[in-house]
Amino acid sequence: MDITDVVAAIHGRLPELGERIADRIRSDVPAYADESLIPFDSLRRSCTANADLVLRHLRRAGAPDAGPARETGRIRAEQGMPLADILHAYRIGFEFVWSEILSEARNRPVVPDAQLVDRSAEIWQLFGLYAEAVAAAHRETTAELTVQRGARRSALVEALFTGVIADRTTLWEAARELGLPERGPYAVVAAETDSPGEEPLAGVEASLRQSLLPSAWRLLPDQQVGLIALPTPEAEAAGLRILRRAGARVGVSPCFASLRDTPQALRFARLALAGLPGDAPGLARFDDNPLAMLVAAAPTEAAHLMTVVLRPVLDLPGLERTRLLETLENWFAAGGSATTAAQSLYVHPNTVRYRLRRVEELTGRSLSDPHTVADLGAALLATRSPAATRAVDADRATS
Repeated sequence: MDITDVVAAIHGRLPELGERIADRIRSDVPAYADESLIPFDSLRRSCTANADLVLRHLRRAGAPDAGPARETGRIRAEQGMPLADILHAYRIGFEFVWSEILSEARNRPVVPDAQLVDRSAEIWQLFGLYAEAVAAAHRETTAELTVQRGARRSALVEALFTGVIADRTTLWEAARELGLPERGPYAVVAAETDSPGEEPLAGVEASLRQSLLPSAWRLLPDQQVGLIALPTPEAEAAGLRILRRAGARVGVSPCFASLRDTPQALRFARLALAGLPGDAPGLARFDDNPLAMLVAAAPTEAAHLMTVVLRPVLDLPGLERTRLLETLENWFAAGGSATTAAQSLYVHPNTVRYRLRRVEELTGRSLSDPHTVADLGAALLATRSPAATRAVDADRATS
């Protein structure tokens, strides 16, 4: 008698063996204890099939078939089972089968110990082959599912931003799938990219999640846009701190309550971004300067306003033009106080007053007239808008 007879005897008890292995795995591996994730009947069938393959291989020579192991790896990945738990379950199964072989062999003293030693090496080689097949299939399937989930998530975010989703039930389902609350307040963020495919707010979703702020993001060729849930009164301030730390150029929409308003909020966020002066990093909220947002929303009209109101100043030589515009900027920032503006410009208050009178002479507008102040303020904001200044330059070139 040899070990083949021992294996044949155990093979004859295959249904019972499969069930006992399933019981042991369910007892020893917590991830398999969830009946809703892996029903016991499914686990029992899988254990029985794998034990059958192992025992058939030990009964005859030939190359082992790792196909079922790959199928197990694929199925478990689809079920969300961690790879470490799957490999633990396989190890338990192989140990269980080998223990059964040893127990049966002890009842048959005629089985040589040398055969047991030889077959022990063989069964653990088989375990290595199966474990490698399971792991490879699990990794491949997980990668595929990650790409699919990423594409699905990106499509849902795009649908929210474009307004394709309008039905309330669908909005609720989209929010749930994206991990967002069904109701706001929310805010939309638009950040400027330096080059296509580069995330100006890299890692922002994880940072916001750590602060209990759910969000969903979409990377476009020229911008990274995101929808952030703000569940508490302190949430907006926390979110703004995280966004500022990124060191990017960022525009933020006003808060809003319904996901139906996401497209409009995206427009506001983009206007806030467009209203940022210069090229340096910064963050602008739409509500911080509504007039600047209106100027950014209509660059052609803003360019015309800038020409009508400030053309005599803009036509000055570079140094004088810069001084007058800078003085106006600081005067507005100081709330119309020449003294405060002088402090920020490091000049005497009379110098500020002289420059302001020069602006009045050139434009023919009095800074004591509220209508003039409003016009000059809007025109000054237009000088910050790259789109408006490009429109003026194009008009000059055409002229």
